Amino acid sequence: MKLCAMPDRTRRNLIYRQMQKENQIKLTEEIIETAYRLLTHKLAFGGLTSRNESSFQLEFGHILKTLGQLYEFRLADKFHLEFETYISLNETSIKSKSNRARVDLLLSYQDDNISTKSAIELKFLKKENHREPNNRYDVFKDISNLELYKKHDIDLCYFILATDHSHYFDRTSYSMDTSDFDFRNGKEYKAKTVLQYKTDKPYGKDISLNQNYTFRWDKINDLYFLKLKV
Repeated sequence: MKLCAMPDRTRRNLIYRQMQKENQIKLTEEIIETAYRLLTHKLAFGGLTSRNESSFQLEFGHILKTLGQLYEFRLADKFHLEFETYISLNETSIKSKSNRARVDLLLSYQDDNISTKSAIELKFLKKENHREPNNRYDVFKDISNLELYKKHDIDLCYFILATDHSHYFDRTSYSMDTSDFDFRNGKEYKAKTVLQYKTDKPYGKDISLNQNYTFRWDKINDLYFLKLKV
């Protein structure tokens, strides 16, 4: 039924719910963006120390949870965060090779009527644990998964990467065999472009994403950060 054909009360209720949803999404974005700024600056200036991806995830989750609870302005407002939880899908994930996907961080901001869900995938790539070029492939695999989540009732999806290795940020060039997997600062990806691992024994299957992306990094002291909204 078109909005104009609805009874006045039904139309008003629907408009009110839409406004509530938009406000929830805006507040959730604000929580994630603020948490990202706090995390990156605390890491770069020494306020936090993350030695691996697990500690990176825990630190970010702690900041998100603290901020989220501060955004519970009314008694009905509830912010919830889960680590390493599963999402059921209607299609196979390239990452899990099944119709279930494990999400690094799953956020929910809700009241009595409306709920906004967000998924965040994280990468923490250390120079001393250099898995090149497989790390670059895995980044695009995470982005592919995030696109899937948006088809399954997840409102906001973010990919966040931290590294102490400029290899990912501004390396001059990559091997032709793996150059498709390129997210250096300022690079762009065009929707539906097929990314291939052109080695004798490919690390993974071809990847094609549904959206256009521009990769814009933040360099703070000797660390590099990439935040991508999917």
